[in-house]
Amino acid sequence: MVFFSKKLGIDLGTSRLRVAVPGPSGRGGRILVDEPTMVTLSRLEDRVLAAGSDAASMVGRAPEHVSVISPMREGVIDDYQIVEALLRYYMGFATGRFNLVRPEVMIATPAGVTNVEQRAVRDAVEQAGARRPAYLIANPLAAAIGAGVPMSDARGALVGSLGAGRSEAAVVSMYGVVVWESARVGGQIVTEQVSEYVKRRHNLLIGEPTAEELKFAAGFAMPVEDPPRAEVRGRDRSTGMPRNVTITANELVPSIQQVLESFVDVTRSTLERTPPELMADVIDRGMLLTGGAARLRGVDTYLAEQLGIPIAIADNAEDAVALGAAEALLNLDIVGPNLLAQESATTAVESRSGR
Repeated sequence: MVFFSKKLGIDLGTSRLRVAVPGPSGRGGRILVDEPTMVTLSRLEDRVLAAGSDAASMVGRAPEHVSVISPMREGVIDDYQIVEALLRYYMGFATGRFNLVRPEVMIATPAGVTNVEQRAVRDAVEQAGARRPAYLIANPLAAAIGAGVPMSDARGALVGSLGAGRSEAAVVSMYGVVVWESARVGGQIVTEQVSEYVKRRHNLLIGEPTAEELKFAAGFAMPVEDPPRAEVRGRDRSTGMPRNVTITANELVPSIQQVLESFVDVTRSTLERTPPELMADVIDRGMLLTGGAARLRGVDTYLAEQLGIPIAIADNAEDAVALGAAEALLNLDIVGPNLLAQESATTAVESRSGR
């Protein structure tokens, strides 16, 4: 009897975990898992009670003896054991209960992670059941592949990723990352800023899930005429009683732009170090934007004004990294040397900085 091992691409994000399989010809891959990167843990029994959406639904509602844990912080592992348990569970879901061969796994990591952080990711996914060695790919490269950016020639492409815990900009060419820059800000900070604004301006306390809903219901990166309104329920800071307020989209613009300014700085720093030959390609092509925060309305217009280049949002902005990681497994002969170069480059940077 012959068993076939699945190929899995994993986007281990700060807020969501996505697992994808490649299509037969490298296109048409599918997302098999798209769940919050979250678990609930019983302090009394020291065991995991729920994961993914079930755990996320308990945020702000869990009893005192239950902890709701996000094991990723700013794009890197914060709780190794919880991440390993999450990967084991969802990799098992993707491969099926009776898959007897370890899956081949490509897992995406931020371009700026240290060598120690890379090893933690690789160890976690291998301990969770992946075939050794598990491959690591930089988020911007995976996003470019997943979004269908042509990279077989020497033309450069600028890819931006607005994740939950980290924002990155990179110029990619010939299936490799040429220059990159990252900052530990993203959609999660936007959520916190929205919550803080409602507290400061309306004297109302709202939970993280409510702030997240408000961010996407009335979150605009640019002021608009006749802005949409959203009603929010929370707890009045003065009376402690429940109260509703109406928030207009334009109220949230300064909070959102404050976070986007960091991404503008990251992109400018990347462009300043881009070789002149590739800069011409970037000016011609513009930037392709991926990541969950790319869903904020008007973000492409704002970034185009700030950077002076065209901005396009990938059709599969949220899924591009996982799909690209899966597709890269079908092209290891091409992508493989760049994966090794990425790890070696990270080690070299650490050596120069004295880490």
